[in-house]
Amino acid sequence: MTTGSILLALAVLALLATVGVALWAHLRSRRMLDTLDRMLDDAVRGDFQESLYDESRLSALETRMAHYLSSSAVSARNLQEEKDKIKTLIGDISHQTKTPIANLLLYAQLLGEQDLPPESRAYVSALEQQAEKLRFLIDALVKTSRLETGVLAMAPKSHPIQQLLEAAAAQAAPRAEARGIALTVEPADLTARFDPKWTTEALYNLVDNAVKYTPAGGSVTLRAVGYELFCRIDVTDTGPGIPEAEQARIFQRFYRAPSVSQEEGVGIGLYLARQIAAGQGGYLKVTSRPGEGSTFSLFLPRAE
Repeated sequence: MTTGSILLALAVLALLATVGVALWAHLRSRRMLDTLDRMLDDAVRGDFQESLYDESRLSALETRMAHYLSSSAVSARNLQEEKDKIKTLIGDISHQTKTPIANLLLYAQLLGEQDLPPESRAYVSALEQQAEKLRFLIDALVKTSRLETGVLAMAPKSHPIQQLLEAAAAQAAPRAEARGIALTVEPADLTARFDPKWTTEALYNLVDNAVKYTPAGGSVTLRAVGYELFCRIDVTDTGPGIPEAEQARIFQRFYRAPSVSQEEGVGIGLYLARQIAAGQGGYLKVTSRPGEGSTFSLFLPRAE
C-alpha cells in the first residue's frame, strides 16, 4: 500500500469519525430537547412528576429543569391549598354574618313600629342605618376577597352594551328619583366582552356614586363610545368634582375624600369596580375638575 493510499484511508476514517461524533452530538441534543419539551408539556398540563434522574445519563440542564418544575408543582399545590382555605374562610364569614345582621335589621324594624318617644325613634333609625351599612360592607368585602384571590372567576362573553347601561341605571333609579336627580341613558348600538353580573355591579357602583354626590336638581348621564379594541362607558355627573390630587387615591380600598366624608359610604365601591374591570381585561379612569362634575369611564374589551 502506497503512502498516498494510507493517507487517503486515514482521511476517510477521520471524516467518518467526525460525522459520527457530529451525529451522536445531534442525537444527544435532540433527545435532551425532546425531554425538556415533554417536561414542559407535563408542567403545562399540571401533571408533571419528577422521575429518577441519573447525572451520567442526563445533562445538568435537564436535571435542573426537572428540579425547577418539581418545585414549581409543589408551589402550585401549596397555592391551591391556600386558595381553598381562603375560599372556606370567606364562605364561613359570609354565612356566619348573614343571620346576625338580618336579626339586627329585623329588631330595628320591630322597634320602629313601637310607640317610642322621638329621641328613641332617632336611635332606632340610626341603628337600622348602621346595620344596613354593616351588611353592605360585609358583602363588598366578601366579593372583593373572592376576586382578589381568584376564588370567583368571571366569564366574559360578547353582550350588548345597552342592556348593561339600562340594568345599572334601573338599580340606581329609585335613589336618583328620591334625590331629584335626572338619570339619563343614551342609546348605544355596541357590543363588548364582559361578565353581565359582575360588570353590572361595577357600573352600578359608578352610577350610585354619581347620584350620591350630585346635588338635588343635577343630572347623571350614561353613554357608550366604541373604539377598535375597547368600548368606553362614561358615567357623567354634575357634582362638585374631584381635585386632581385625590383622583389617584379614590380607587384605593376604604379611601374617602375629606370633602365627602360626611356622606354615607365605606369607600370600597370604586375599588371593587376597578377590580372587576381589571379581571376582564378592562380598566377604569376618571376625568374631573372641581366645580365642573366628574366622568368615570369604564373600558371593556371588544374582542378576546
